[in-house]
Amino acid sequence: MKKQKNPPGLKLRLLAAEKLGAVLKGANFAPFSVSEIADGRDRALANRLVTVALRRHGQINLMLARYLDRGVPKKSGSFEAILRLSLAHLVFLPELGDHSAIFLAVEAAKRDTRSQHLSKLMNAVLRRAQAEAHALRHLPHEALFPDTLGPLWRDTYGAAAIEEFAAALVEGAPLDLTLKEADPALIEALGAAPVLADTVRIDERDRPVEALPGYEEGRWWVQDAAAAIPARLLGLAPGARVLDLCAAPGGKTAQLLKAGYAVTAVDNDAERVVRMQQNFSRLGYAPQVLTADVLAYEPEGRFDGILLDAPCSATGTFRRHPEVIWHRSAADIAGRVALQRRLIERALGWLDAGGILVYCVCSLEPAEGEEQAHWLLGRDGVEALPITPGEVGGLAGAVTDEGFVRTHPGLPLPGDKGGTLDGFFVARVRRR
Repeated sequence: MKKQKNPPGLKLRLLAAEKLGAVLKGANFAPFSVSEIADGRDRALANRLVTVALRRHGQINLMLARYLDRGVPKKSGSFEAILRLSLAHLVFLPELGDHSAIFLAVEAAKRDTRSQHLSKLMNAVLRRAQAEAHALRHLPHEALFPDTLGPLWRDTYGAAAIEEFAAALVEGAPLDLTLKEADPALIEALGAAPVLADTVRIDERDRPVEALPGYEEGRWWVQDAAAAIPARLLGLAPGARVLDLCAAPGGKTAQLLKAGYAVTAVDNDAERVVRMQQNFSRLGYAPQVLTADVLAYEPEGRFDGILLDAPCSATGTFRRHPEVIWHRSAADIAGRVALQRRLIERALGWLDAGGILVYCVCSLEPAEGEEQAHWLLGRDGVEALPITPGEVGGLAGAVTDEGFVRTHPGLPLPGDKGGTLDGFFVARVRRR
């Protein structure tokens, strides 16, 4: 039998479907690397197809319900991933061409023995979507978020904020950097603008992070503007002994070192620790770095300050990781709340009298944020140390009446390149 030749664009479509299929099964999305797709334009297109399919996941769910009376066929291989990619292309990326969306989808289905018998169904669904594309582009924003999260967020943050959440999800996130030292010339070379304290923002770039000015020299590190807030709130004197728990990927550790603290950074993921140490080497920093499970770790002494960036649902990062909101359940969040409390209890025991604990999570869930802080304040020997608006610069609106920090994608940053930021919660306490 003569081997089939792949038409232009098919290999890229198959790779994108494989990546999306893995995410649909629960994997986290990691953009294609140079080793996976060497050509820069092809790599950018494949990443764009997958990310749009993930950002529009909820609206594509409505399309599947509309066009597949019996739902996605079982044991159909890559059918669902190919169809989702193609609907994302056809409806939300029309500039890429209708014909290529349908043709490549059908050809991709034929290449999988488990889905080849569904190629005619693939064609029929996409033809219907093509005819109704204009209406499909206006599906309700509420569909972008699952029922497990959307109503809670609406009650917590308000209907107007949810509209901003939806816009932020569709738009994605810019690139935020924390500067090692203030340098207007570097900011200009990066095409960036200051947004908060030592955070600068790049809205558009035409090259990978590693090729940006100052990367090789270690003059900055990647860190969302919201993620950069907690480490600034310890407020200790230079030389203070500080423990950074669950430290990877290391941005907060770098901030603590920049502030002049003697830092011990602990994380339980050996691979992430290696990458973290490589980044510290690039930055010219040398903290004590340990690979350890915080629940089993026993420090040699007590600390003046502890930063606990606790494992959480990470729903606040949906601008960069849109899949996370579809991977979280109520039971999943409850399990994380229980773990966070165990970590908090251990951290409190490692503080000197008068020592400060900063607790933070990149979550939008009150159970992991505000409710957790109230529980923390009920521990023996703990007193509130409210955060003041002056400590967060131009983001005073993020400080709550109780002295916590609550950021979310509906809270705009100041400045010409303000825009949105991740969802974060921060609480600060002192041990008596």
